[in-house]
Amino acid sequence: MTEDLKAAAEAWLSEDPDPDTRAELAQLLDVGATDELADRFAGTLEFGTAGLRGAVGAGPNRMNRVVVIRAAAGLAAYLKAKGLTTGPVLIGYDARHKSDVFAQDTAAVIRGAGLDAVLLDRPTPTPVVAFGIRHLHAVAGVVVTASHNPPQDNGYKVYLGDGSQIVPPADAEIAAAIAAVGPLAEVPRGDDWQTAGDDLLNAYLDRIAHLVPADAPRDLKVAYTPLHGVGRTLVEAAVARAGFAAPQVVASQADPDPDFPTVAFPNPEEPGAIDAALDLARKIGADIAVANDPDADRCAVAVPDASTNGGWRMLRGDELGSLLGEFLLSSGPNGVAACSIVSSSLLGKIAASYGVRYVETLTGFKWIGRVPELVFGYEEALGYCVDPAAVKDKDGVSTLVRVLQLAAQAKAAGRTLLDLLDDLAIKHGLHATDQLSMRVDDLALIAQAMDRLRATPPSTLGSYTVARIDDLSDGSETLPPTDGLRYTLSDGARVVVRPSGTEPKLKCYLEVVVPVSTDVASARRRAGENLSGIKQALSAALGI
Repeated sequence: MTEDLKAAAEAWLSEDPDPDTRAELAQLLDVGATDELADRFAGTLEFGTAGLRGAVGAGPNRMNRVVVIRAAAGLAAYLKAKGLTTGPVLIGYDARHKSDVFAQDTAAVIRGAGLDAVLLDRPTPTPVVAFGIRHLHAVAGVVVTASHNPPQDNGYKVYLGDGSQIVPPADAEIAAAIAAVGPLAEVPRGDDWQTAGDDLLNAYLDRIAHLVPADAPRDLKVAYTPLHGVGRTLVEAAVARAGFAAPQVVASQADPDPDFPTVAFPNPEEPGAIDAALDLARKIGADIAVANDPDADRCAVAVPDASTNGGWRMLRGDELGSLLGEFLLSSGPNGVAACSIVSSSLLGKIAASYGVRYVETLTGFKWIGRVPELVFGYEEALGYCVDPAAVKDKDGVSTLVRVLQLAAQAKAAGRTLLDLLDDLAIKHGLHATDQLSMRVDDLALIAQAMDRLRATPPSTLGSYTVARIDDLSDGSETLPPTDGLRYTLSDGARVVVRPSGTEPKLKCYLEVVVPVSTDVASARRRAGENLSGIKQALSAALGI
């Protein structure tokens, strides 16, 4: 171990206020764990448009109280420099390891800086903070959460007073303010913050309940899982206030548990994550199965499907986005529909059919949520904004209620959500999407794959000709620059390749469009074959 590394670890140890991470770091020093220490002190956890996210542990390259206190001090300095001091900073947190401690540290630092702080009095879904910022006229908001990341992770998400997540240049300016924070002992802290609880939660729930008209059908049997997260209490309350029967909840996943013991990854997109919900749905004869991710800003839906093994299938994020788009845009609202560039192009066609304006954004609700005059927005990763006047972010609770409304309406007409998807295919063509996702241990592999695609671009992908390649790092008149490549293929197909912003993954988003007359099943089979061909060709081109 080098003297510099040892000195850095000992300096960290001297100011760390957390006995758990102090003990952890002291043990690493005692046993001379050079590689582990080198990784923890290789740099600082980078603050970006997703805030902070990383494994909980000692060192500047981990999530811990030192990093959080510095982040809160930097945020406070930024707000004061911008003159954003006339309202409170609203702070929420999920039920992950250390979330409550990190949230209390944030409140203490905000108060020490002379700003007002309001701390939620219990673990709550992330969208409660997005709602509460505008409801309480806050100048900013913080949520301590790692969303659907693995159990060892935690994170720090920042919103400004418009209720949207931060975007450039605010992220870089906050990062610079964090870097300028001096010794931890010199960061002032207070203990007289305010708390928020039932009043804020009731306002949020009342808003959701009013989304469903009094005369809407409500006959529906529902299976639900919060995936060991914080969604259950508010979901049950929201469903009840909206007039639906209580969902049956997966008992083994009902209560918050930061270790997520029944799933490999606490992300409803991951294979197997909602198997317990599907088992319950089959057992009780449910009409629909719904799931939230651990901080309940995403919503997943599964429906009976006799053609599948097991009789149920989960809807893809684009399928649910299209169903909700058709449902919410059919009245021709005055506003804008939006989705990310990696989501299906079908929403644009649905919007056009109802005379609703449509825009594409970069990936992430930090972009979708701030679209002016937004009336509906979604991204394929199970994120939906169904009430942007109240929550300018993805919201798995209000989305779940909207989904129940749509499913009950279809059931009352003797139809299913799959029937509604068939209707869309006949009207607009079958838009089928898939994803090729590669998780890596070495982030350099992702950069190498992107370099390889730029140096030797493919001319065909599967049975499709590559008609155009857009390097998204160049930006455009409508999109800021981002690391990614978009391939426009023949016959309306497209592929987008980009590194994940929150996980060590390279993600590829595929879409094909197949014309439909009346035989939707044949079109689905053809689309599946075409997607498989693109996936194989793309995998070979990436070389990972």
